[in-house]
Amino acid sequence: MSEQVVRPTPTTPREWLLAAALLAVFAPALAGMADQWRSFDYLSHGFLVPVVSLWSYLREKPLRERVPVATEAWGAALIGFALLAYLAGLAAHRISIQGLAFVLAVAGAVGLLRGRAWLRSVAFPVAFLIFMVPPPSAWITPLIVQLRLFVSVVALAIVQVLGIDVVRDGNVLLLANGGSLFVAEACSGVTSVITLTPLAVVLGYYALRGLGLQLVLVVAVIPLAMLGNLTRVVATVALADAYGVAFATEGPLHELLGLSTYVVACLGMVGVSAWLRRWEET
Repeated sequence: MSEQVVRPTPTTPREWLLAAALLAVFAPALAGMADQWRSFDYLSHGFLVPVVSLWSYLREKPLRERVPVATEAWGAALIGFALLAYLAGLAAHRISIQGLAFVLAVAGAVGLLRGRAWLRSVAFPVAFLIFMVPPPSAWITPLIVQLRLFVSVVALAIVQVLGIDVVRDGNVLLLANGGSLFVAEACSGVTSVITLTPLAVVLGYYALRGLGLQLVLVVAVIPLAMLGNLTRVVATVALADAYGVAFATEGPLHELLGLSTYVVACLGMVGVSAWLRRWEET
């Protein structure tokens, strides 16, 4: 290990070279992840994750001017491990493994060129890149199925309490006027849960100090997202019962219901964060 020095360090030519090499090597993985971000609504936040990570890195840049810099060989070992994992991901056609390998390679590059202290100082922006990695479909598909069933069952109970005559057949809600509503993937809440979680992580990291309260904020995403989607389904059922299925499910009104669900969940998350911050300060 070379001798540590304390100095504000600009990006060196070899750092630019290594960054360019990693981007070239991992280009197929990055393209594959971008394709999935475009293909699935619940992964569309992937385009913003690198932007938020870069913003976080630049935001705290002045704090790193006195962080000691060192060349550490374990960083090269971590890059080597990441490349092996990447090859395995390519061979198995697993984009999730390829994405995780890219994040490991970024961490290894920081360790190799700037050392352990620097990696600790950029731990959040580097770790945040994990949110751009698409989770395996084998994890998401069963989750969507269970959430759709949950929303269907709970929404049915709510609308019956409201006096609306509805019968459930799986994920289909049958109305007394002869219409039917299918609880689709968009109404399962999975999109809100997956896309709001990175926002909760950023908000918790910068607004709260204690790890416990940060975790509470992240976990709060689940009930907030489910409450928002339940409200959307119940409102759609009520409108379909009163004015017909076409009125409730077509046109700008339906789109507005979907957008309002997400906005309400975001506002709820901000409210929970403010409440936790007051709790933390008492």
